[in-house]
Amino acid sequence: MGLEDEIEAIEDEIANTPYNKSTEAHIGRLKSKLAEKKEKLEKQQSGSGGGGGYSVEKHGDATVALVGFPSVGKSSLLNSLTNAESETGSYEFTTLDVNPGMLTHRGANIQLLDVPGLIEGAATGKGDGQQVLAVVRNADLIIFMLSVFEIEQYDRLQKELYDINIRVDQEPPRVTVRPKIKDGIKITSSTDQDLDEETIKHVLREHGYVNAVVNLQENVTIDRLVDGLMENREYIPSITCVNKVDLIDPDYKETVDEQLRQRDLDPADVTFISAEEEKGLEALKDRIWDNLGLIRVYMDKPGRGIDWEEPLVIERGTTVGEAIEKLGGEMEERFRFARVTGPSAAHDQQQVGKDHVLEDEDVLKLILRR
Repeated sequence: MGLEDEIEAIEDEIANTPYNKSTEAHIGRLKSKLAEKKEKLEKQQSGSGGGGGYSVEKHGDATVALVGFPSVGKSSLLNSLTNAESETGSYEFTTLDVNPGMLTHRGANIQLLDVPGLIEGAATGKGDGQQVLAVVRNADLIIFMLSVFEIEQYDRLQKELYDINIRVDQEPPRVTVRPKIKDGIKITSSTDQDLDEETIKHVLREHGYVNAVVNLQENVTIDRLVDGLMENREYIPSITCVNKVDLIDPDYKETVDEQLRQRDLDPADVTFISAEEEKGLEALKDRIWDNLGLIRVYMDKPGRGIDWEEPLVIERGTTVGEAIEKLGGEMEERFRFARVTGPSAAHDQQQVGKDHVLEDEDVLKLILRR
């Protein structure tokens, strides 16, 4: 029996096993085995070549992947938002390679990737799905692009990404494991656990831990516990946009809203667009910016004044010291102090050190040693 057959057999057993306290440990072992075998299969497939794939070099301040099934309008959206020229068409599989484009918004250069339309079963390799999804794993943000007529596509897209070990809109599990030499497995927890200790220990043993201290800082499910023990998970935020709204009657909007709510998507948090008519695109740009967590810092340059045209684009929570690292050069060694004017400052020209946390639209002046 090959690895793929073994994976399918384990998935069938999990699906056919009722979940209750008496089966919890057994299901935990099965899910651990499944994770290990999928990781092994992934390594085999990545090591076997399989063509050129869809490797795309990252550029700009952040990378965003447009994810959707064929003919949902990703190419049209990319062309409307960026300088890309992605072929568009009303038939399936127009996009046969990854098409990058650069969105310039609020001073940031944001790389958008129009990846080939996914099909069901992409995570198992159908339609070059694994190469497509490998590109998505490197993104800083995912845009789920849905047709207004096929909101149910969201469920399938979520499953395909989950199956390739992308955890959308999740934080990494707060699970730490410290191997020991003896004394078996000891579990410490900062909160009550719904899983019993034996189930947790069974999962740990399936992952090769015989002697270890396990610290749980959240109430873990079996899936979260397994994710916490694996190193091949990617945790990526997402936003959702619904395309082709120009083709529906206004009274159909409530039906769409209800379909979104059924999937725990607040319609107020979803961006409704028409890529063809270029409607709703400014709202989408703003939502991309907000969810990437980027901020702008305007540099006050000696002898030249404040550069309002090309801000330094950094992540929210960045300190002065980290901003200097991004600027590069000899500034770090020559740094004396900085002066900050703006939202993070108590007053204009506040003198600060490297630990000062910058905020959006601060003005930063570096005072350097000669």
